[in-house]
Amino acid sequence: MSFLEEIKRRRTFGIISHPDAGKTTLTEKLLLFGGAIQEAGAVKNNKIKKGATSDFMEIERQRGISVATSVLAFIYKDKKINILDTPGHKDFAEDTFRTLTAVDSVIVVIDVAKGVEEQTEKLVEVCRMRNIPILVFINKLDREGKDAFDLLDEVEQKLGLRVTPMSFPIGMGYSFKGIYNIYNKRLNLFSSNNKQTISEGIEFDDINNSELNEVLGEGSAVSLREELELVYEVYPKFNHREYLDGELQPVFFGSALNNFGVKELLDAFIEIAPEPQPKKAEERLVDSKEEKLTGFVFKIHANMDPKHRDRLAFVKIVSGTFKRNTPYLHVRNGKKVKFSSPNAFFAEKKEIVDESFPGDIVGLHDTGNFKIGDSLTEGEQLNFKEIPSFSPEHFRYVNNADPLKAKQLYKGLDQLMDEGVAQLFTLDLNGRRIIGTVGALQFEVIQYRLEHEYGAKCSYENINVHKACWVQAEDEKNEEFKDFKRIKQRYLAKDKRNQLVFLADSEFTIQMTQNKYPTIAFHYTSEFE
Repeated sequence: MSFLEEIKRRRTFGIISHPDAGKTTLTEKLLLFGGAIQEAGAVKNNKIKKGATSDFMEIERQRGISVATSVLAFIYKDKKINILDTPGHKDFAEDTFRTLTAVDSVIVVIDVAKGVEEQTEKLVEVCRMRNIPILVFINKLDREGKDAFDLLDEVEQKLGLRVTPMSFPIGMGYSFKGIYNIYNKRLNLFSSNNKQTISEGIEFDDINNSELNEVLGEGSAVSLREELELVYEVYPKFNHREYLDGELQPVFFGSALNNFGVKELLDAFIEIAPEPQPKKAEERLVDSKEEKLTGFVFKIHANMDPKHRDRLAFVKIVSGTFKRNTPYLHVRNGKKVKFSSPNAFFAEKKEIVDESFPGDIVGLHDTGNFKIGDSLTEGEQLNFKEIPSFSPEHFRYVNNADPLKAKQLYKGLDQLMDEGVAQLFTLDLNGRRIIGTVGALQFEVIQYRLEHEYGAKCSYENINVHKACWVQAEDEKNEEFKDFKRIKQRYLAKDKRNQLVFLADSEFTIQMTQNKYPTIAFHYTSEFE
């Protein structure tokens, strides 16, 4: 298969939603239909003993939530599909935001009963800023929920999208009979007696056909015809170009837990979703069809296999072919590096790959050289800078709860901070360590992972810090800067890269300090020019 054909057959997308909308369950069912797994797991259902494939960390299985993005790849109808299942919980949103830099399109999952929720709004806003093509899946139709038209209105108003239904439900909850697939004019009937069996679609080119009355019953058939008439009148027809430009969003209805509407979603998705797209670097726009390799690190994960203490950098290939044992330039370090065992992913399962193409996600074993946002090229100085960094909002002292395991604790903290789950600050005054996170739940995850992956125990202690401000002085030798360091000594710390950070206790303190020291700049993230 030629290089261009390899690019055309790839689809790399993320699945995003508010927690509990059924995102991870949908991922499982996509894998099931893709033939990638034999039996789908559920995130919370105790009757199903198998855990979700994408929730492979022990803490995810215990809590029933995703706390890290997982990468799953499989082949379906000769298309290579790369799914990035992201955490829905707001405390892990930074992982999701970073992942959105590595996808070419997204599927947004919405709960039929709850409608559009807060976290969904934030994530969709990021997608719209980047013009990422969005496809909407309204889930849990077998439960009582909002009216389909009300939901479509809510999606348009709250998310600022322009939608076109590609399928439409017949009834909902107890009266749910199935879905009419507008895209390929097929009727799929729901059997509530055997919820794990999917009916093959019955083709209905003409919904006015009297056979529809026999299949659905007169009342449901009349209702469906009326609703579809309204759909054709009110909503725009699907236009592929507008979808790719992020101007039109197709909507599908279904029930992921009951396998309903998922195959239709997947079939339409591989047909309409974009192949790997060009990516903007600071220096220029990089086309996916260029022959020279470029790629960037969007995630780092320590201990994917706790037995081997491995650390993997997730690299999205932007252009060219990534080949095993070939030297590539690590742009930030200015050094050539080669990789003897690059991995392709299936959640925590990995296999060594000899070559990867644009759109693919490759896992590179890393001893600590990579940071989030690093670029790999064949020699060109390129920086893919769209990787966001976040200012911490929650701060706590971290104490060693087991003096005999100090080495393990510091190693664990060091590696977990590289993943971007939190930031570590060391106070200048007494060397005490402070962890800053975007979400409070991260503290629990860090504590759990330190104990179970590194054998180290830590405890936390509250500290009154409102914001971490990275300090940039015009002249570090002038009296103003020396005075600032002397007076604010108690609040000064160093981050992992040894940059000076001012830990302010309130917004008022930041304003007063800025007024008093005009030649010093305070930044809310560590990336500043």
